Amino acid sequence: MYPNLTLPLIALAALALGLTLAAAVRRPYLRRLALRQVARRPAEALTIVAACVLGTALIVASLSVGDTLNSSVRQVAYQVLGPIDETATSTSTSQGAQAAARLAPLRADPNVDGLLTVTGLQSAVTAGSGRAETVQPRGLVWEADFPSAARFGGTGGGSGLSGATPGPGRAVVNDLLASSLHVRAGDPVDVYLYHQPRRFVVERVVPAQGLAGMGLGDARNYDLFVAPGTLGSAYRAAAGSATGIGAAAALAAPVTQTLVSNRGGVEGGNVLSDRVAAEMSTLLGPLNAHGTAVAQPKKDVLDSASRAGDQLGALFLFIGSFAIIAGALLLVNVFVMLGEERKSQLGMARAVGMKRSHLVGGFVIEGCCYSLAAGLIGTPLGIGVGRIIEFAAQRIFAGWNSSMTLHFSVSSVSLVNGFCAGLLIALATVAATSIRISRFNIIAAIRDLPADGARRSRRRTLLLSGAACAVLTAAAVPAVVGSTGPNTYLLPSLAVLCAVPLAARLAPRNWVYSGAALLILAWGLTANLLRPRIFDNPTTTTYIILGTLLAFAAVVLVVENQEFVLKPLTRLVGGPTDNGLATRLAIAYPIGRKFRTGATLVMYCLVVLTLVLMTELSAMVGMTVDHAVSQASAGYTIRADVNPATPIAQPQTALRSGDLAGEVAHVTPVSSAPAKASDPGTSSPATTVVARVYGVSRELSARDFPLSSRLASLGPDDRSVWRAVESDPRYVVLESSFAVSGGPPGSRFSPGAPLTVTDPQTGRTEHKIVAGLLSDPLMFYGANTGTYAHPVLMSQRAAAAQFGPDLRPTVLLVQAAPGVSAQTLAADLQRRFFTSGLVATQVEQLVRDNFSASQSFFQLMNGFLALGLVVGIAGLGVMMTRAVRERRRTIGVLRALGIQARTIRRSFLMESTFVALEGILLGAALGLLTTYLLYTKSSAFNGINLGFPIAWGEILTLVGITFAASLLTTVLPARRAAGIRPAVAVRVAD
Repeated sequence: MYPNLTLPLIALAALALGLTLAAAVRRPYLRRLALRQVARRPAEALTIVAACVLGTALIVASLSVGDTLNSSVRQVAYQVLGPIDETATSTSTSQGAQAAARLAPLRADPNVDGLLTVTGLQSAVTAGSGRAETVQPRGLVWEADFPSAARFGGTGGGSGLSGATPGPGRAVVNDLLASSLHVRAGDPVDVYLYHQPRRFVVERVVPAQGLAGMGLGDARNYDLFVAPGTLGSAYRAAAGSATGIGAAAALAAPVTQTLVSNRGGVEGGNVLSDRVAAEMSTLLGPLNAHGTAVAQPKKDVLDSASRAGDQLGALFLFIGSFAIIAGALLLVNVFVMLGEERKSQLGMARAVGMKRSHLVGGFVIEGCCYSLAAGLIGTPLGIGVGRIIEFAAQRIFAGWNSSMTLHFSVSSVSLVNGFCAGLLIALATVAATSIRISRFNIIAAIRDLPADGARRSRRRTLLLSGAACAVLTAAAVPAVVGSTGPNTYLLPSLAVLCAVPLAARLAPRNWVYSGAALLILAWGLTANLLRPRIFDNPTTTTYIILGTLLAFAAVVLVVENQEFVLKPLTRLVGGPTDNGLATRLAIAYPIGRKFRTGATLVMYCLVVLTLVLMTELSAMVGMTVDHAVSQASAGYTIRADVNPATPIAQPQTALRSGDLAGEVAHVTPVSSAPAKASDPGTSSPATTVVARVYGVSRELSARDFPLSSRLASLGPDDRSVWRAVESDPRYVVLESSFAVSGGPPGSRFSPGAPLTVTDPQTGRTEHKIVAGLLSDPLMFYGANTGTYAHPVLMSQRAAAAQFGPDLRPTVLLVQAAPGVSAQTLAADLQRRFFTSGLVATQVEQLVRDNFSASQSFFQLMNGFLALGLVVGIAGLGVMMTRAVRERRRTIGVLRALGIQARTIRRSFLMESTFVALEGILLGAALGLLTTYLLYTKSSAFNGINLGFPIAWGEILTLVGITFAASLLTTVLPARRAAGIRPAVAVRVAD
């Protein structure tokens, strides 16, 4: 993933390593000091490496998830397309022949290594009889010359077809159709060509690869190849027997396609696709405007794969970013502790002439050793985590898209990017922390005295902070006015932070820090109340910034006011008992070491906040399933997709007669046509979207499918919008996620936006206005065959005028009679109308399956994010381990004064309890509050008035497991502290 970032990341990593290596070579004593520290404390070295490892592993795992989806979608290029790069599709046999003749000069083009004309028709295929009969309603019957197909794509081109062309009454089937019908070579199958059965004997079964897996846009095709002329004779017979001129004209002729293979392999020829497609359009001439369309399916598939992989990888990178931040904070905490431990040594080094920059260099060299080791370990670990995610995701995808099979893959680009990014994050963290560590008073450091926290800011610092505050404030105003997601949160918060040094000259630091934290926290929680459209921008950066700001601000506010927070413990602390003494010892260290405590709290708070937020979102999704069924269905029970080549005559009567009498209450036929549309969320006319136009009849508009937003000038309610769409050809209705295939929820455009709709067969273009946005567009997505086209709903008359004969009755919206099961009705419809290729989808079941898949995906992301809790828990364990070492003399003195070992042990356990509970409860409270504000104010939850759900069971389980794991990490340090011998501790030297 992200090959465009590879060179910059390599350059930055090489620069950082080069500077570190130069410092190590130029000043050998820094190298010796750094390596000595690494060898001296192997346990600490392992802790630091572990902190760095997780960041690298999460980055590599996220990128591998993107690579996996990218590779999985690209499999379509091999299975469905093979050597096919471009197609010229004609909807009549005669025009298809003309197109093939006009494209014949391409055979001499050096960029083209194959040209093949095929004819296809969608038909139902059956095998067996009686109860043993099996049906495939969406079979594809093709005519192709096999010797020509074998040469298609050049020698060894892997076309997927070879051998002799099947003769009359014989057929070659691909393994998908053979598996669906449970047939093999020698078995008979019945193909329903224009409702009339024709029997063929299976000659052989071929793998569904390349031409043997090709289709008309689906990702999974059930292909059957017959003798040339079979489809033409069936069409002429059907047209001759049709009653009336209108009935004959309504028949869809077999589709004729001229397939073009570019020079190069399956993916290599894609670079020539634009050039060859332009040449094809030139050769076709007037046919472009009369029903012959040039398409670049290979380019579309590969581009779609790249987008899908980038979006899913970015999603997991977004989720993992909180754990990566927690890992960076653990690294900061460890190095701050190391600096405190070596304070006397560092003070003496500065006293004998070592510069501050040399101290920083020594820490960076040491950190570089840890970072390199972590990268070498984290990269393969990330591959393992990615493999686990792929295994879990496969089960989720299988629940709602049977045509999607994940193939685990990780590219060398992703490995390099992950390694370099993890290395740079670790080195940057170490460098920034080292600069902070190097700023100390030399005399105080030699004497091991506490640092002076009241040091006044320099004049230069005040001037720079004042200027930065002014600039950021000026930049924040347009960002807030324009509701720019990331900047709306970030710029005002940075302006407040830059004002802190100035305010600290006028008021006590505690007041200033608390006030700044309170302002940032309040802005993070209420910005979306003042700017409701802040989440309309679908970017993950907004959520990362928001979560980080909330966690840091809340922790600073709590840490700076621990005395107020601990007031409930006053009575326990003041008691002259062992518990009172243990409690006083337990809270003294967190209060006295604010930075370390704060860093540990942020690790807990940030991850728990995000986990609770996602748990609540999952609960809200589950709560609204019944509401979603009502929104999506508008009262309909079944969506029935039919083969446009074999439509059902008079469907309102046919579906309510015979054995279906009494089962169907209402039927609404809907006509549709494939289309291309502009992206209303961008001003670029070059951006096109695969769409499908649906004609809105008066009957359909009367159903009043709920709208999430509408054009105010059309009327006060949804019904007025649907009336306008049905009667006025200027208006269309879209979904809010039109032209969006991933990312956080949010609409990129509003009603009133312009839209351009194009007929791909004729090139005819119409300009429309978006009248409204569907609350749930599920009813206007086709049968689950792998196609993905955004619905565009317009007037039936306008659609017929633009798309002409390509607008065909393809959908029947069916409302079951009272008391009739949707499952029973779906089975009866498919049994009776299988010759029309009818596929019945139960709307309620589809909605519930989608909701179930969404919740499973939430659980998967929660599991990925839970790795961040490991960081927080490890951070607490590190802090307590370091506390034992730092306080061993103090513990020795306390033991010498008569304090019992169990009191020391209890104080350490209470200290970890205090820190862990504070971080967990703070994160949980912020997660609930943030989710509540989103629920009540975000447009994503408009129309949902079911009450705010709190997933008490999941949240309490999360809190309990985290708290128990935190206590377990403290048991060993507490036992070590209790086991310290007073006589040894008071004399030991570090």
